[in-house]
Parts: sequence; structure tokens; C-alpha cells
Amino acid sequence: SLPTSPFRKAGRRGEAARDMTKDEAFARLAKSKFRSRFRLTAEDRAYIDRVGLATIRRHAEDFVRQKLAPAVPENDGRQTPMRGHPVFKAMHGSAMCCRGCMEKWWKVPRGRPLSAAQQRKAVDFLMAWIDWRVENDLAVSGSRDREP
Repeated sequence: SLPTSPFRKAGRRGEAARDMTKDEAFARLAKSKFRSRFRLTAEDRAYIDRVGLATIRRHAEDFVRQKLAPAVPENDGRQTPMRGHPVFKAMHGSAMCCRGCMEKWWKVPRGRPLSAAQQRKAVDFLMAWIDWRVENDLAVSGSRDREP
């Protein structure tokens, strides 16, 4: 089954909160001019092909554990580079680059460490974002291969 977004969506009046679907989350992110400009370049795609998705997942797990999981990450708000690795682009494109963005976009409060389950959901969603970008960016012309 497709992964859901990493965190809960508040229910409408009279509805219970629920996990947002991956498609709902991508649609929400696509409305942001800043988030929607993150794309994978040809170099990113070549790197993914060279090292494989299992290695990319391990990198995502490491980055989430180091940069997002602590209750108060070091340099929060500036800890994730804008380029240099496909996971960094996924973190910015999915609003999981810092705890401030995670609080704003996904209602994950600052000041508490991410649970193991939250870390897994974040990694699953980052990998879904990468898969989504690989599928959608392959058909995009070279003019869209620019760094954000």
C-alpha cells in the first residue's frame, strides 16, 4: 500500500483526525511556491541509480535521526542544506527540513523528540517524495533541472 503522509490531518467539524494520504500531502505541498520548486536534477537521478534506493533510504534514516529526531536539533532551522543530496531536496520539498517546518506543516510540536514511529513515517514519506519526483521529473525538460 502507498505510504501515508508522516503526520495527522485535523478532522473537519464533527470528523476525527486521521492520517493524511500521500496524495493529499503532495497536493498540499504543491500549493507552496517554495516547496514545489524542489526537483531532482539529472545528477540526482544518476546518483540514485548508482547507489540504489536502499542506500538512499539509509541516508534518509541517518538524516532524520540526526537532524529532526532530537527535541532541540542543533542549528534548528538551518541544519539541512538546500542541495547536495536527493534527501536534502526531499526534506525541503516535503517540509521536513527542520522542526519549525514540521510544526507548521505537519503539526509536530517542537521540544519533543520524534518517536521511532514518527521517524519511520518521515523516512517513508521522504522516500515517497523521491519516488514521486523521479517519476514526474523524468519527463521534465532540462530547463527545469536547475537547483532551487
